Amino acid sequence: MNMRLLWVFFVTLPLYAFLGCSQHVSQVGSGPVPVPVSPVKPVIRDVAGDAGGNYHAQRLSGDFAGYPAAERFVDKMVAQHGFSREYLYGLLSQAQRKEWTIEYMNKERPTTKPKPGGWTRYRAKFLDDRHISAGASFWARHASVLQRASQEYGVSPEHILGIMGVETIYGANLGNHRIIDALSTLAFDYPRRAEYFESELESLLIMSRNERQDPSRPKGSFAGAMGLGQFMPSSFLKYAVDFNGDGLKDLWDPEDAIGSIANYFSEFGWRPGEPVVSPAEVQGNQIEGLTAGFDTKYSLATLASYGVRPTLNFPGDEVSLLKLSVTNGDDYYVGYPNFYVITRYNHSTYYAMAVHQLGQAIKQRYQGR
Repeated sequence: MNMRLLWVFFVTLPLYAFLGCSQHVSQVGSGPVPVPVSPVKPVIRDVAGDAGGNYHAQRLSGDFAGYPAAERFVDKMVAQHGFSREYLYGLLSQAQRKEWTIEYMNKERPTTKPKPGGWTRYRAKFLDDRHISAGASFWARHASVLQRASQEYGVSPEHILGIMGVETIYGANLGNHRIIDALSTLAFDYPRRAEYFESELESLLIMSRNERQDPSRPKGSFAGAMGLGQFMPSSFLKYAVDFNGDGLKDLWDPEDAIGSIANYFSEFGWRPGEPVVSPAEVQGNQIEGLTAGFDTKYSLATLASYGVRPTLNFPGDEVSLLKLSVTNGDDYYVGYPNFYVITRYNHSTYYAMAVHQLGQAIKQRYQGR
């Protein structure tokens, strides 16, 4: 099937939805699971005009009629970005409020600390034969593109694949929710994160105008993430690249998705050739005086003074101490700067470790070990 004939940028596939459907681990799993966050402001072209699609209405009707937040959003997009009010009224009048989205966001809101053995259960979701085999097959099909991305951005192919595997199993779990519905629902009727999702809705419209596409067409996760790498719209604006040179930024296209994930890591400071993580040997119980987490910063000398030494002999400057809860206790690791870069995709130690370990398993399978 020619994707361009169906939809020149936003590919809609009849795949099952997010979780129980698609798996975007920014909202799932048994480890820390923050809502996806965009680390930078989107790139916005200083142009006026509307995005694609033939929308026109004199007032806001439909599911969001009478919502003050929706009216304020229209005012903002007209005043700040030059959209026409009639276009926005027409577009938002056909957007649908998704009660299920709100219920799911409330369900996934972290309320307690991770239970013992959380890492063991979380890891099992991704380090299975389905993810590993699919990743090795994807590598075989796109080896030249992965090599080019690695050369241009310095990011190892296995970590690009680790992201795709955890996020969508290489396109198998893209999600089938309209992005306009998800973001409108959360922007106008989910006060706890309304500011964030309103910003993402803003980015969706800017993205659609930049790409000359209909903003009602793209489909993805229930919270608005898109494509093989599950970028939010603001991340698309900042990091998506046209890696196949066809003039389009298409995150449903494997080549553009590979280049965009590599660019994302590169922009956050990926260090080519450096390790990501090392198991740590722990002596005594002095480690109880240290805080663990992907955002901790220690010198190797400081860790050594607490009886913690990485098994990998690499002279890292600032490293993090990682603790993962397994069924029979805790495992400790030392995270290098590249581990922290992975957490910029999702602020979770479990997530970043799953990406890394899945990538290593895929590499071993691909190389026939």
